[in-house]
Amino acid sequence: MPSTILNEDIEVIRRIEQRDESALSELYERYGGLVYTIAYRVLQNNGVAEEVTQDTFLKVWNQIHTWDAQRGKLTTWLLTITRYAAIDRLRQEQRRHTQSAVSLDDLLNLIGTRDDTEWQDGDFVRSLLIQLSTDQLQVIELSYFQGLSHGEMANKLNLPLGTVKTRVRSGLQRLRALWLKAIEQENG
Repeated sequence: MPSTILNEDIEVIRRIEQRDESALSELYERYGGLVYTIAYRVLQNNGVAEEVTQDTFLKVWNQIHTWDAQRGKLTTWLLTITRYAAIDRLRQEQRRHTQSAVSLDDLLNLIGTRDDTEWQDGDFVRSLLIQLSTDQLQVIELSYFQGLSHGEMANKLNLPLGTVKTRVRSGLQRLRALWLKAIEQENG
C-alpha cells in the first residue's frame, strides 16, 4: 500500500508540474483534511486554518518543483509547508492583534491630527463615526476598539474575510473623507 500511495503521489505531482488543475484538486481531496488539521492545531482558529490550508495548496501549485521524492514523502513536504505557513500566520495575527487595538487618539492619527482639544477628546471622531454605514461602523469598532483581527471579525460576524477587509478599508476611507470635509468647512 505505501508504494501505491507513493506512486499515486508522484503521478499527481507530475500532473501538477504540467499545470493540470484537476491534479491539484485530487491532491486537495487526498490531503486537505490532514493539512487543515495541522493548521488548526497551530492556529486554534477555523477561519485562519482554512486560509492557511488554501495558502498551502497554492504554494504547492506555485512551488511544485521544490518537492523531491528522493528526499522525503509528499505528506512530509506538505505538512512542513503547512506548519511554517501556520506559524507565520500565527505571528502575523498576533502582531496584527496587538497593533490593532487603538485609542481614539490613535484613530485620529490614522485619519489626520488636530491641535485643539475639541478633536483630541474624541467627540469629533464620534460625530464622524456615526456617519458611517452600520456595516462599516461595526467592523471599525471591532477592529480599533476591541482589537480583533480581520480573521477574528470574519468568524465573529460569520462573513468572508474579504468582505471584512473591504468594510474596514471603505470605513477608514469614508472616515478620512468626512474628516477632510469637516476641515474644509472649518477653514472655508
